Amino acid sequence: MPRMRAVDAAVAILEKERATQAFGLPGAAINPLYDAMRRHGGIHHVLARHVEGASHMADGYTRAAPGNIGVCIGTSGPAGTDMITGLYAAWADSVPILCLTGQAPVAKLDKEDFQAVDIAAIAAPVTKMAKTVLEAAQVPGVFQKAFQLMRSGRPGPVLIDLPIDVQLTEIEFDPDTYTPLPVVNPTATRAQVEKALDMLAAAERPLIIAGGGVVGAGAEDLLVTLAETLQVPVVPTLMGWGAIPDDHPLTAGMVGIQTSRRYGNASFLESDAVLGVGNRWANRHTGGLETYRRGRRFIHVDVEPTQIGRVFAPDYGIVSDARAFLARAVEVAQERRAAGRLPDRSAWVAACAERKGKLLRKTHFTDVPIKPHRVYEEMNRAFGRDTVYVTTIGLSQIAGAQLLHVFRPRHWINAGQAGPLGWTGPAALGVAAARPDAEVVALSGDYDFQFMLEELAVGAQHHLPYVHVVVNNAYLGLIRQSQRAFDMDYQVSLAFENINSAETEGYGVDHVKAAEALGCKALRVKDPEDLPAAFAKARAMAAEHRVPVVVEVILERVTNIAMGVELDGVNEFEDLALSPEDSPTALAYLD
Repeated sequence: MPRMRAVDAAVAILEKERATQAFGLPGAAINPLYDAMRRHGGIHHVLARHVEGASHMADGYTRAAPGNIGVCIGTSGPAGTDMITGLYAAWADSVPILCLTGQAPVAKLDKEDFQAVDIAAIAAPVTKMAKTVLEAAQVPGVFQKAFQLMRSGRPGPVLIDLPIDVQLTEIEFDPDTYTPLPVVNPTATRAQVEKALDMLAAAERPLIIAGGGVVGAGAEDLLVTLAETLQVPVVPTLMGWGAIPDDHPLTAGMVGIQTSRRYGNASFLESDAVLGVGNRWANRHTGGLETYRRGRRFIHVDVEPTQIGRVFAPDYGIVSDARAFLARAVEVAQERRAAGRLPDRSAWVAACAERKGKLLRKTHFTDVPIKPHRVYEEMNRAFGRDTVYVTTIGLSQIAGAQLLHVFRPRHWINAGQAGPLGWTGPAALGVAAARPDAEVVALSGDYDFQFMLEELAVGAQHHLPYVHVVVNNAYLGLIRQSQRAFDMDYQVSLAFENINSAETEGYGVDHVKAAEALGCKALRVKDPEDLPAAFAKARAMAAEHRVPVVVEVILERVTNIAMGVELDGVNEFEDLALSPEDSPTALAYLD
């Protein structure tokens, strides 16, 4: 049996498990692992500037393509605690990432040694497993179990903490005979599928909710086939956006109290039965549950048993992998269609399509400073169907989800539940690493952008190009809007007179100079008519220089974006679209 250091076995397992892209920072307690990666040569590594940034890069990398598992690496102590936010963001959205941390020697763990912290206990609530390995011979088994857990059931992150002496201890391990543990997920029975389809058939106005579990399971084609077979419109959630193209005739539009379409909410409120597949009934989707549930029956399909009934009790629950359920549902639905046993849904489909053509938000504003709606109108024109958007939270994300278009799965990459500020930039770098041939476009407000600004240098150093659209109103915009309930505007302004830059005109930070100082390219736009040329130039510069390109758009200071607390009570603060000229990139007006 071959003998090798435990870290050499760990790196061999990473290769066997196809987790060959790492993001991180070396340090004294994790240097043995870096030595093993250097010797092995098969693990690609991106040097982050902040360990939290490394965790978000790993998160973006995983989300970018099916089968990916990003790895983030840090030393002992604060490196691990810095990655907790990244683990939370991945855990909240069911994203598998592997976090590896160094640790003090085993004998020092209870002696308050330098940077010795019980990171496994800290990380436990936001991981599927968090373990400090105390015996070197257990390293292969712990890694093997970690990958099985990350891929099974509701996916999620794992943290493995490696004391430095454990890393260096020699063990017997044969990488040639290593085999990943099998991943077995629950599968819906035919009887369960029959009952679910019977409930839809009994309804007059059914909808399918496509959650992130559909995308995670790679079941988008089956979803579309089922919807087309049954002729039932589909509502994608924020995490499921792209599972069905925005311009598909059966796309009913996103539903929610923030990231929603007017026509999506209107169609949902008309529905009488809902089949949710791989979704969580998240509160930004449902709003008040009394309004959300009134007058309709619910079927919920989820791979995780404890998700059924977590938010509310459905009329029927099925524990199943999304792909397994949809595959069997397509089979049953096609049999029923062949036998002429499917109800005619043409009137309901037509009604949803009519709402999709009428209930629109205005985007074509010509104001200077720029209204944010115009930015998304021009982004729809500038960036094609294959664009991969990356964003996290704030008015920028909410307005983007209301007005942008997504046509492919994994082309809207969003930290949906946790929404940590600063996630966007590093996550976009992870996406760019995973998909070097894709056009990646990040979307941030100025505050999100400033949170992890230093990671732009990572894109410059490692030639990870993407376009970062920064909509700058010099405000914590979403918090300012929520403070309206308290009749205050307190500690949310980022504006100041920058003594080093006349260009900012009281907006504070000079994002163009900051980006350029970090080795990137940057543009500033103040007039909406200049947006098309700026986006075209940014795309060209990213392709030529292979670095991130920042497009800072100076917005009017105060804009309230449509939102509310109930699906039937969303406040529309701006004018609504009355003609194609008001919303020229709305799907209803595109060829």
